[in-house]
Amino acid sequence: MIKDIKGLHHVTSMASDARQNNRFFTETLGLRRVKQTVNFDDPSVYHLYYGDKTGSAGTVMTYFPFPNMMLGRPGVGEVGETQFSVPKGALKFWQDRFTAQGVDGLELDTVFGANRLRFMGPDGDGLALIESSDDKRAPWVADGIPDDAAIRGFAGARFSLHDTTATEELLGFMGYQRAEKEGDVTRFIIPNGNGADTIDLLALPKTPFARQGAGSVHHIAFSVDNREKQLEVRKALMDTGYQVTPVIDRDYFWAIYFRTPGGILFEVATNEPGFNRDEDTAHLGEALKLPGRYEAFRDQIQANLEPLAA
Repeated sequence: MIKDIKGLHHVTSMASDARQNNRFFTETLGLRRVKQTVNFDDPSVYHLYYGDKTGSAGTVMTYFPFPNMMLGRPGVGEVGETQFSVPKGALKFWQDRFTAQGVDGLELDTVFGANRLRFMGPDGDGLALIESSDDKRAPWVADGIPDDAAIRGFAGARFSLHDTTATEELLGFMGYQRAEKEGDVTRFIIPNGNGADTIDLLALPKTPFARQGAGSVHHIAFSVDNREKQLEVRKALMDTGYQVTPVIDRDYFWAIYFRTPGGILFEVATNEPGFNRDEDTAHLGEALKLPGRYEAFRDQIQANLEPLAA
């Protein structure tokens, strides 16, 4: 069994408009844009990262905004809901704020004993705020959002699957423990995690498969401390029969990827070197950063990207 995974590292989704996406996550949700770079495989498209002050593992939502991309169709075989942690009692603030700003899909409920506010991002993204009384992570506090309501980072994520059996086995192998079941949802928790330490598996046996597009999660990444631990995880997964990519340098972390039995793309990412490797912490996300191989084409790349500020 793998013992080095600490919880989530980041969640990467797709969007149809970079400026709209940036405005929603920095202004409506009050997260910090900790990096603006490009899709390393398609430099005509931004890769935007939003999180806490430093972009700590377990706080970072990232997006590939493909201009005018077709909306995704929710279904099984995907991360159906990305869940953020907020302090207990904060949901009234967020419900009022979202209502005033015209955010769609608002729905209050209780999940595993915690109050939850479900809502949609600009492209119908499946998102939720979940109250926690014991999340001690420091938030990034934006204008108009008080400290006692601000997002602390991820709480976890919910997968939508035809059958949860194989994914349950995989999560167990990755160090997660089955915690409890509520209706068609089974919760798994990583012990002594980084705060972003729950995965909920929703069984939807009669639901069609999802179609990826704007608003869909592209992949979900799990956190390990360093490259040494990552190589150990990679070997363990390959020894179990998973087809895992070689280690890929993403400038701010190293990444490996593999496809799960339920169809979801998993990544295992390192906490090193971090988002301040090429920017001072006080100025994270302010300038367009490019991988070295694209630096010679900076003027052309920048000219094709829509400015993020209105």
